[in-house]
Amino acid sequence: MNAGTAPSPVTSLVVCSLEPWGTVRRRIRILVDELVALEPRMRVLYVVPAFDVPHEMRRGAARSRPGRRLEQVHPQVHVLRPRKWLPRSLGPGADRLLGRQLARTAEDLGLVAPLLWVNDAAYARFSVASGWPIIYDVTDDWLLAPLAPRRLERLKADDALLVARSDAVVVCSLDLARSRGRTRPVDLIPNGVDVDRFRRPYQRPADLPGGPIALYVGTLHEDRVDLELVHDLARARPELQIVLVGPDDLPAAKTARLAALPSVHLLGAKPYDEVPAYLQHADLVIVPHRVNPFTESLDPIKAYECLAAERPTVATPVAGFRGLGPPVVIAPRETFVAAVGSALAKGVPAAGTAPSAPALPTWRERAEAMDAVMARVREQRCAA
Repeated sequence: MNAGTAPSPVTSLVVCSLEPWGTVRRRIRILVDELVALEPRMRVLYVVPAFDVPHEMRRGAARSRPGRRLEQVHPQVHVLRPRKWLPRSLGPGADRLLGRQLARTAEDLGLVAPLLWVNDAAYARFSVASGWPIIYDVTDDWLLAPLAPRRLERLKADDALLVARSDAVVVCSLDLARSRGRTRPVDLIPNGVDVDRFRRPYQRPADLPGGPIALYVGTLHEDRVDLELVHDLARARPELQIVLVGPDDLPAAKTARLAALPSVHLLGAKPYDEVPAYLQHADLVIVPHRVNPFTESLDPIKAYECLAAERPTVATPVAGFRGLGPPVVIAPRETFVAAVGSALAKGVPAAGTAPSAPALPTWRERAEAMDAVMARVREQRCAA
């Protein structure tokens, strides 16, 4: 490439994501949506978590339908759900089979020398072997989660390989920047929010119960949510309707225990476009997260959404919420229930009377930052 010549835009992109493609949009999906809007020539193969055939057979669910293997969901985007035929515990054969499905699909779609955006570290060895330029995007530090020893060792090896061999490493939080930036430069691209979407007025959702509402929006996962704190709040404030909106990744017994509480309402996952309505019609937003090394690695999208929706919020002192100021109140678990009571006693500010929030970063700005990293990686490869 001649000096001073701008790199050609990335027009072929393969995304190995830990997130499914659906109406519940998270960081990777939102950024992909923004990127294809920025670059009309970009074509994307979005690889979602594989359909685990051995696992489904062990569950006695051999008749369960995995859905379509490849689907075009947008003029520029195809979604691949590969089939996982072997457990990873049997060796590298399982990863090789997944990689072959990915490579064959990219070739069939005519994606020439694509850039590989890796969020699922299980694709580490395939990524390096492919010869494609690699961006490793770390959004959660699963090395700090309580995983089974064998799974943790595999993840450590995959993560180390990607950190060492990727053309760029992108992280979303300061904690991840420290941990992944010990041995190499990293790019910090935090999360964002669609401010207009969260401030536009919406009608009250039909499935919201009557009475004062404390709302939690997010995945129910025991590594993140302090379930005992939710129980404590339900017992201390029986008149308060605790509404939990989001995917349920809890063990069945813990879901059942929550559901047995008369004031707790598990509404399940909601489309991204419907989330603002739930926030707007809640009396209070609660974030009863555990405070541990894993949650310290996160950059919670819900923090940006609470600020955009201007809702009173009580959160434990977790990363992403500390230091935000009004309308967010920080309370350790020992005083969390009392803080909820105080926030409810103050009432909900009328529309337009909440303190003005600072300018919030948009998803378009974050996509532009990712696009710049992609262009840099492409330029480096072309110059090599």
